[in-house]
Amino acid sequence: MKDDYLKELEYSLEVDFENKHLLTTALTHSSYANQKKDVKYNERLEFLGDSVLQIVISEYLFLNYENKTEGELSKKRSLIVCENSLFKVAKKWNLGKYIFMSNGEEMTGGRTRVSILADCVEAIIAAIYLDKDITFAKEFILKNFMKIINMAMKNQIILDYKTKLQEVLQKNGETSITYDLIKFEGPPHRRKFYISVIFDGEVRGEGSGYSKKEAEQDAAQCALMKIGSIYE
Repeated sequence: MKDDYLKELEYSLEVDFENKHLLTTALTHSSYANQKKDVKYNERLEFLGDSVLQIVISEYLFLNYENKTEGELSKKRSLIVCENSLFKVAKKWNLGKYIFMSNGEEMTGGRTRVSILADCVEAIIAAIYLDKDITFAKEFILKNFMKIINMAMKNQIILDYKTKLQEVLQKNGETSITYDLIKFEGPPHRRKFYISVIFDGEVRGEGSGYSKKEAEQDAAQCALMKIGSIYE
């Protein structure tokens, strides 16, 4: 089963690893390793992957945006490599499906947790760098992050959808926004919340998440898409 999962992910990533153990380690969360004997987990790879990602994005911005100052480039880079951006890449790969984690971590939402998925993206980048070389890793990063790079340069990356929605509506003279809890389901340690956002007297978006804050952000993002202020 593990080998099938690895092959499936390799196909999705379009990378054929020479050293399959590197990919396995990149996908191994500490909670899983702590239950096993002599199993490596991905934290050291995260450290390396972060550096590889930073240098590749830095070089690309430096070479392609000569009109931008050091300060401007630093701000753009921070948006491109931030946790939320890495999470978007992870979702594109459906990465949560492949991570090895403990049952307890999985039961508490580990497969959709932003931090775990973002860290795993960095670990995979490091594994590719070690298995191939920097040229291959650079091509891989730029292919998978180009949409995010373009969004960052066009000021389209949003870290707080609730604040963005408030700003958009204030420009149109509307300031009253209500977030209502529709329902929640699941046990206390794995509770999922469903929330709607209401303005102009009607429900304009619905979202879900494993905390009320996450569900509200999801609902605000949905509303922004419906009113045409952001796009998928």
